[in-house]
Amino acid sequence: MTKQVRVRFAPSPTGYLHVGGARTALFNWLFARKTGGKFILRIEDTDLARSTQESVDGLLRDLKWLNIDWDEGPEKGGDYGPYFQGERQEIYKKKALELVEAGLAYYCFCTDEELEAKKQIAEAEHKSLHYDGTCRNLSSDEVKRRLEAGEQGAIRLRVPDKDYFIDDIVRDRVEWKAGNVGDFIILRSNGMPVYNFAVTVDDALMKITHVIRAEEHLSNTLRQLIIYEAFGVEPPKFAHASLILGADKSKLSKRHGATSVGQYAEEGFLPEALVNFLALLGWNEGNDREIYTVPELIEAFSIERLTKAPGVFDKEKLLWLNGHHLRNMPPEKLVDLIRPVIQAALPEKPELLETEMLVKLLEQIQVRMTLVSDAADLAKAIYVSKEPEDEESINILEEAKKTPLFDSLIKHFETCEWNKDGYNTAIKESGKEAGVKGKNLYMPLRLKLTGEQHGSDLVGLLDLLGREEVLKRLKK
Repeated sequence: MTKQVRVRFAPSPTGYLHVGGARTALFNWLFARKTGGKFILRIEDTDLARSTQESVDGLLRDLKWLNIDWDEGPEKGGDYGPYFQGERQEIYKKKALELVEAGLAYYCFCTDEELEAKKQIAEAEHKSLHYDGTCRNLSSDEVKRRLEAGEQGAIRLRVPDKDYFIDDIVRDRVEWKAGNVGDFIILRSNGMPVYNFAVTVDDALMKITHVIRAEEHLSNTLRQLIIYEAFGVEPPKFAHASLILGADKSKLSKRHGATSVGQYAEEGFLPEALVNFLALLGWNEGNDREIYTVPELIEAFSIERLTKAPGVFDKEKLLWLNGHHLRNMPPEKLVDLIRPVIQAALPEKPELLETEMLVKLLEQIQVRMTLVSDAADLAKAIYVSKEPEDEESINILEEAKKTPLFDSLIKHFETCEWNKDGYNTAIKESGKEAGVKGKNLYMPLRLKLTGEQHGSDLVGLLDLLGREEVLKRLKK
């Protein structure tokens, strides 16, 4: 019987959720949802100096915004908790002592100063920098005496003299020769576990079946394999996803436009678009397809299709994807997203926040939106009257003033039915009376209403502004 897939995302709460972490969470989540498995969220907060509650709150908020839900973890609980490493200290201590009792690990009383001195001597003599085994063969009586005397001892794992390997789902076979690492610390003298020990203990106890993480974690795998072996536990299957690079092929950083997930939300990106974009950074279905809904991603996702080649972060592509998803979103769903944007942009017009008005507005501006935040400027272009500033537009209006066009428009708009047929009839009759048509008819009207030569559909614009405001702007 095949084991149920259990995967995890284990961020450190020392900052906000960024592109790389969000992609790792997404790959694990997609795999769990595709296979009917479990997605576990575990907070690795053993770095007490840098971990903050603010970061924990931010991580949870950003994952929820991306609609990446977890089956076990903070706020959900589960059978394998606690899900904060800071609450699992006794577990790590107990597991480390089990290895000591089994003779697979030992106490090391070497101080930091002594270890640094050994390192400098080894470097000067061009010898291995591995721990020299000073405390490896201390007798149990000696260890007991020193502990009872109050000496602080770390716990080191006895590293077997043998080769190790994994058959990585992405990287294929990865090997490490004997002697690659020396006896390493698993529990510090202050009782805190080192990263690789805590991770391995947690993954083993939480029955993690697959570890999907970024390529930079490959260097941690050897120590984790040795720890799994010491406990007699079968390691999970590993999949080390490719790096994410900037457009210049250097390591991704803020200068490439990569920022926190929360910042993308503030800038007006849709979670669906960011998920679509992140999925393509290191995964490919095997074709040229680039646009996916979330259900389509779940259906198409395969862990075997994670790519070795680095993903390239392209902000322009993200904007393009966002525009596509936004323009294809039903206006009824987009209404709630643009309401706070409109409220902030036009606080003096609370009537615009009604759902019916926002839907009408979206009918005019949605096709020209790339970001949710674009609604602010597009709405202002409609609802805030302004005079044209460029010379060409000013000249168009001056020419129109030489005809009775605006007087005719005012006359017909005052009496026509205020609907599409009424607008069209009024405009055509005004054009006949003024002796103008085409561009010379419609462009002056648009400029008089908005101050711009291009923009929303003219009939829709009249509908949004209403008779009173249209007449006010024409008479101005």
